[in-house]
Amino acid sequence: MDFSVILPYAHLLPAALKVTIEIGIVGFLLAVLISIIVGSLRSRKLPLIFRVILSVYVEVFRGTPLLVQLFFVYYGLPSLGIKLAPVTAAIITMGLNSGAYLSENVRASILAVDKGQYEAAHMLGYSPLQTNVHIVLPQAMRIAIPSFMNGFSSIVKETSMASVLPVIELTKLGNQVYAKTYHPFEIYILLGVIYFVLTYFLTFLAKWLERRAAVWNQ
Repeated sequence: MDFSVILPYAHLLPAALKVTIEIGIVGFLLAVLISIIVGSLRSRKLPLIFRVILSVYVEVFRGTPLLVQLFFVYYGLPSLGIKLAPVTAAIITMGLNSGAYLSENVRASILAVDKGQYEAAHMLGYSPLQTNVHIVLPQAMRIAIPSFMNGFSSIVKETSMASVLPVIELTKLGNQVYAKTYHPFEIYILLGVIYFVLTYFLTFLAKWLERRAAVWNQ
């Protein structure tokens, strides 16, 4: 192994890492927003048309490969007059994909909240919206924290899929360096270490959040 072949390209790493982190963080925030909205709605009794729309969204994004979704959003939507920048397309696709998975966790967490909470809120004069926002969702989010952090780790790793788009993130940079150096072993070991460090940091963050949630529950 000769890691010195990577050194001439080391100055390109910060920019690629920045793109990876940007896609991961913004994509996760979008996924959280989508999952809370969709999960909350699917936990309630809605008119049939809304149940069908939400169900189709969840099943389509859970039932098709992320790679196909990326191709559709970036290369397919322009034929419908919708053209997105590569990073924007990656963020939207990651958000929609992970939002579909996390919405089921949110829905399960909401259903896990004791029914007595609803009755108590009703006796105190809370409206259904106030009950959900101030009582049910805070408890459900504490239950869903481990699932959210697992989703965050998954999104960070799945940013490597964005290499199929014309955007220079970590994996795309690694592929380009490999094409010039023909040293795949060293390059992909380095990429693996970087992704591992990012996800390992998220593991510590998840544990901290779970400890904080345990304190809030007391």
